[in-house]
Amino acid sequence: MDEPTDPQDPKVHSLDARSLRGLAHPLRMELLRALRHDGPATASQLAAKLGESSGATSYHLRQLAAHGFVEDAPEHGKGRERWWKAVHEGVRFDDALLKDRTPEVRGAADLFLHEVANHHTSEIATWLGTRGEWSEAWHRASDTSDFTLRLTPELAEELVHKMHDLVESYRAKEPGASAPDAERVRVHTHVFPVHTD
Repeated sequence: MDEPTDPQDPKVHSLDARSLRGLAHPLRMELLRALRHDGPATASQLAAKLGESSGATSYHLRQLAAHGFVEDAPEHGKGRERWWKAVHEGVRFDDALLKDRTPEVRGAADLFLHEVANHHTSEIATWLGTRGEWSEAWHRASDTSDFTLRLTPELAEELVHKMHDLVESYRAKEPGASAPDAERVRVHTHVFPVHTD
C-alpha cells in the first residue's frame, strides 16, 4: 500500500502488531488512502467522499490518530471542524505478521493484504471504466500486462527489488506542478508463485 522501498525512510511507517491492528479495517484504510492522495480533510468531507456517516469517519479517524497514522492539520481549520492529515506517505508490511503467535494479529494481517488487493482491483476497474475520458497519449502510456517466469525464491526477490528500484528512480524525474500533461500515476506490482499441473 503506497510503499516506498527504503527501510530507513522516515516517510514510511513500518507496521508492527499494534499499529497493524489499528489500521486493518476497510474504512480506516480508505480514509488513510484518501488523506494521502488528496491531502488534508475533515471527517465530514471524507464522509461525503466515501459515502459514510460523519460519525463513522470521525470515530475511525480518531482510531487512526491513536495508532500514529493521522494527525491534526490545524493550519487548514477555519472554524470548529477538525482537519486531519496523513502522517506518513506509505506503510511497510512485514510478512512475519502473518506468522504472529496471536490469532488477532494474523487475522489483521490477512485482512490488510486482502484490502490492498481489493483496492488494486478497484483502481484497475475504474481505469478501464473511465478510459474514454483520457487522451490517446494516456491510452498508449497505460499497461495491464502480466508475465509468467520460472524463478527461484531468490531470483523472485531480486526481481521485486529491481522493480521497486526502477519505480523509485522515477520520483527524481517527476515534473513540477506546472507541467500541463502530468497526472498522478498508480503502479501496481504483484509477484507470487502459482502451482503448475
